Amino acid sequence: MSELTRKAEKLDAADELAAKRADFVLDDVVYLDGNSLGALPAAVPGRVEDVVRRQWGELRIRSWTEGGWWTAPERIGDRIAPLVGAAAGQVVVGDSTSVNVFKALVGAVRLARQADGGGPERDEIVVDATTFPTDGYLAGSAARMTGCTLRPVPPSEVTDALGDRTAAVLLNHVDYRTGRLHDLPSLTAAVHAAGAYVVWDLCHSAGALPVGLDEHGVDLAVGCTYKYLNGGPGAPAFLYVRADLQDRFDSPLPGWNSHAEPFGMRADYEPAAGAVRGRVGTPDILSMLALEAALEVWDGVTIDAVRAKSLALTDFFLECVEEYVPGGRVECVTPRAHGERGSQVALRCPDAGDVMERLIERGVVGDFRRPDVLRFGFTPLYVGFADVERAARVLAEELA
Repeated sequence: MSELTRKAEKLDAADELAAKRADFVLDDVVYLDGNSLGALPAAVPGRVEDVVRRQWGELRIRSWTEGGWWTAPERIGDRIAPLVGAAAGQVVVGDSTSVNVFKALVGAVRLARQADGGGPERDEIVVDATTFPTDGYLAGSAARMTGCTLRPVPPSEVTDALGDRTAAVLLNHVDYRTGRLHDLPSLTAAVHAAGAYVVWDLCHSAGALPVGLDEHGVDLAVGCTYKYLNGGPGAPAFLYVRADLQDRFDSPLPGWNSHAEPFGMRADYEPAAGAVRGRVGTPDILSMLALEAALEVWDGVTIDAVRAKSLALTDFFLECVEEYVPGGRVECVTPRAHGERGSQVALRCPDAGDVMERLIERGVVGDFRRPDVLRFGFTPLYVGFADVERAARVLAEELA
């Protein structure tokens, strides 16, 4: 038994979250792709069966009231809220991440123009130049819709790029390729100092690390629920609108579900109060209630404990890679500093695509991002230190 194998055993024995693994449906595969699709929580199949057979099959339309379907977007939003540092009444669940990015970004531009007070017209949207492509596409569409100029800027240069024409800024909390964690508090403060509004994409941080939306005064935020929140493929996303902005939030997608009187069927639109303004159409109940069941794995878990284990897992993985993998074969592109690291490790490797295929064949599942990045995501609720040691060892064997 190697020294690192013994260390993994000791770390697993001391892990306060180790028992959570039993709450998931897992096999002997080392699953390090939870940053793309979280594992299945064990409570979900039974809950979905109840929703289909009893709530839909027996109660049918009565389930909108008796089954709590109608209030699910806000109820589940309140369940997610503590995981992103938000008080109740500010998060609504529904639609895809892409739809919510569009709602939030156009809404941010409109907020900026409402608050401008007669100064120079705010006609610029700043977007993270390294963003996930869809965010960039949507930012371009939002710019065209609002008559703004789109300005892609690397996150490290955002503060210097802000000015009195900046209306809104769209940023990623964690870079999806490299796992770099950006400085949400200081960037949010800089955007506010320029008189603009910020939208944070939390897809790679929600459920993996503390976010502190309320603490840091974030204006709007969006995130998916199928990664670290384990909501299932295509699970509905969430939208956060800070409480004091809700009465001014003007969604570009007004729908009957966000109307103050949804069953009034009035021709004129009057937005509802609170987070309900973020809704559009009929909620996707099957996937939404699967998500609600999945979130039960968070009972008794703090996001700080998850963050502590995440950093320990990624530290140990890097230690194992350095010990096992032949020198010069991979290059770590994820920051080593804890304050700059999300919950994944990205390794640059010239033949990354072929290497990942071989790893998956041997029961170590990560993913590959073109042209040359191996991504390994660490979900602390079900990944253990023995998994980490095994993954690094198999990687080394394939690269030897």
